[in-house]
Amino acid sequence: MLPGDGIGKEVVPQAVEVLDATEKAVNGLRFEKHEFECGGEHYLRTGREWSEESENFVKNEADAILLGAVGAVANNGEQVRLPDGNMAGYSIVIGLRMALDLYANVRPVRLYEGVPTPLADKGSKDIDMLIVRENTEGLYAPIRGYLSRGESKELAVDVRIITKKGSERIARFAFRQAMMRDGAPVDKVRRVTCVDKSNLLSGCQLFRQVFDEVSAEFPQVQRDYSYVDAWTQWCLRRPEYYDVVVAPNEFGDIITDLGAAVQGGLGVAPAGNIGEKHGMFEPVHGSSPKHYGRNEANPIASILSAGMMLDWLGATHRDRNCTEGGRLIRDAVATVLRDAKTRTYDLCVGKYAKVTPSSTQAVAAAVADAVGKQAAKG
Repeated sequence: MLPGDGIGKEVVPQAVEVLDATEKAVNGLRFEKHEFECGGEHYLRTGREWSEESENFVKNEADAILLGAVGAVANNGEQVRLPDGNMAGYSIVIGLRMALDLYANVRPVRLYEGVPTPLADKGSKDIDMLIVRENTEGLYAPIRGYLSRGESKELAVDVRIITKKGSERIARFAFRQAMMRDGAPVDKVRRVTCVDKSNLLSGCQLFRQVFDEVSAEFPQVQRDYSYVDAWTQWCLRRPEYYDVVVAPNEFGDIITDLGAAVQGGLGVAPAGNIGEKHGMFEPVHGSSPKHYGRNEANPIASILSAGMMLDWLGATHRDRNCTEGGRLIRDAVATVLRDAKTRTYDLCVGKYAKVTPSSTQAVAAAVADAVGKQAAKG
């Protein structure tokens, strides 16, 4: 457990409370939990983003990682940065993706009943897609720099890297995910949509070529295509058409936040960073320092991330207890959101505007209670 900075230190403990309730509810499910400090605030105090002990344990001992958020603000109001200009916490977020080869960033985009969406004519039965983003290369590969003359930055260079290996394994991951799903909401067709800019960019042309090659291994899954700019409008106009979406790193980063918006906001948007041997799971809302300490942050994204963690552990280790735990957490979240009585301020909008906002702890307690009740039902 890496709570990190800001509201990460508030939502991760609430996710752990729900995990504890799940452990009690599922016979044979046991967790060994280790918590480590990390991030920008730790860097301000110690000069390190995390301790050597933390880094070694996370990389070599942990079966799974639950991350809160990193990113701190100094007393002068500026974001805390490393000497190289990167955000303090870079080694945890980006560093672990590279060190553990967490090549698949997985973002479920599911609209739960009881959560308002900005799409006026869409409901919970219309939005249930999975966006899979390549996570280790693309425009975010650490090949960048400035040309400075006379202490003035005159030129900036960012190099985009698309490889056949990276494209192949993320495409195969996306098709495998489609095989485990029930298809798109509109027609129940298992479908993988390749989102790129292959009409202009050579890297995207390679990405799409490899996508086509991999698709031949999955004749049961329909292949689909969209340019990234066009997809942004189709996601709003017809989200029910999409089942699994796969994209290169930087495009995937952008469209997943659009996905979060249509599912009700970052407060309900979980994520996983998954490799062959390791998995790191996190809410995507960031550390949000201005909300820290108010006990108002939405813990749902963190709780759903913990549920994703159990799903992954169950699939990776063929552990039915973990799989059952993941199901219980999702069902419990769905129950609390549908009931609409206990919710944080960000969900008290639209027809729920008159609901009195609940605290971070109250929402987590309601989910934990629902886990027990779900388990009792069998």
